[in-house]
Amino acid sequence: MIRHLYCTAGAGMEELLAEEVQHKLCAFQVEQIPGRVFFCCSADMYTVTQLKSAERLFLLLRKAEPISLPKNPAKAAAVIKERVVGAPDIWKQTLLTWTAIQEELQSSQQRGHKRRREEDEEERSTVADESTHTLTSSTHLLQKPSEMDKESHQHTPSFRVSCRCSGVIARSYTAQRLSRTIGMAIKEHLGWKVDLREPVLEVNVYLSDDHCVVGIPLLKHPLASRSYMKHNGLRSTIAWAMTSLCPKQLNDCVILDPMCGVGAVLLEAAQEYSNAVFLGMDTETSQLQKAAENLKASGMEGRVQLLRSSAMEIPLADGAVDVVLCDVPFGRKFSCSSDMPTALPHLLREMERVIRVGGHLVLLLSLQLSAQLKKIICTHKHNQHLNSSDTNNVHTDPSNTCNESTDRPKTLTFHKSSSEASNTPLLISSLQAQRTHKVSLGSTDAYIHTYTKIQHSH
Repeated sequence: MIRHLYCTAGAGMEELLAEEVQHKLCAFQVEQIPGRVFFCCSADMYTVTQLKSAERLFLLLRKAEPISLPKNPAKAAAVIKERVVGAPDIWKQTLLTWTAIQEELQSSQQRGHKRRREEDEEERSTVADESTHTLTSSTHLLQKPSEMDKESHQHTPSFRVSCRCSGVIARSYTAQRLSRTIGMAIKEHLGWKVDLREPVLEVNVYLSDDHCVVGIPLLKHPLASRSYMKHNGLRSTIAWAMTSLCPKQLNDCVILDPMCGVGAVLLEAAQEYSNAVFLGMDTETSQLQKAAENLKASGMEGRVQLLRSSAMEIPLADGAVDVVLCDVPFGRKFSCSSDMPTALPHLLREMERVIRVGGHLVLLLSLQLSAQLKKIICTHKHNQHLNSSDTNNVHTDPSNTCNESTDRPKTLTFHKSSSEASNTPLLISSLQAQRTHKVSLGSTDAYIHTYTKIQHSH
């Protein structure tokens, strides 16, 4: 059965989500707008709930042109009834589809419980059968069967409206006022029952200058809430994006995170690639303990090795790993925010050293550190100019800082940290820039930078 669905996504994640639904679900009619990706697919719903770059999953009820509401309340209600609510038959069919999807997901959950019980019996495990990590973060969020069977099969399910608006319409109407108006229109037009506390259905409405979108969530909580993350670190969707943006597939690779924290990046990579070897390092024992608990919850204890060590002195041989994935701390791991820009050059040098030729470096950097990184990128020609200069300043050719799509290799050029006696520039001429992708971390933005090691360092 073909379903018309959409997912919400964090800023900067829309393109990655569109690629993921096409690759994993063979989706078609894929369309992305800021914060949302629409698609059609016939994949089973358990597979759909395994999307890693999405925030929430919805059954699409209506996608229309933007609406303009008159200031007169009665006229505005009439417009909403016609343009937002529309024909009752569409809602009835959507309710039937929603119910069928819930039943399908319930069946998947029950099969998952049964598989987990059988595995526990075979292994004679004493661990309680929660089976959450088998189904990841999705099916345990469903409606209770008794609720669904009791109400959603009826023609008058309970519901509430959650509305978000922006642009011109937001200057005349609050989201709360629009939610009430839309809710009254649905009640009058369809006969559904309003329940603001524990409704069977939640109707989500998004109104902007460009779109009018109406959908019904298929799960109670976000797909981004991973059940195996007992201790939260980097947002799971961003951690997955770092893996996704790596220029190569990670199977049969050795992957290192030299500043792993609670292990979010490695866990997302390990969920995707079963034949890779993962190594996580951190200086904080408390962080490694939390990472170990996350690994245990996810069933990845044997696949991710943890080591207490400093990223400034990685205890690995040159060229020992295929990929380095690292969420570089935004100044919090050092005594003050100004220390990270000082430490960054040496951190990069160590990461580059342990990567083999042909391997990759993927970094998540704050805007400040990204700006520093751009300032120290220059061409080989400019690098030669720097070598012939007796100066402590890095001069960057502006024509090269903004042209990240060029095929010519880029060079990372920086000075040694203040702890080193020499002021001679420490040069890295072996990393070629591949891609820079901006993402939102909620309260701030960041960049994911990817590099390929093209030659041995000198």
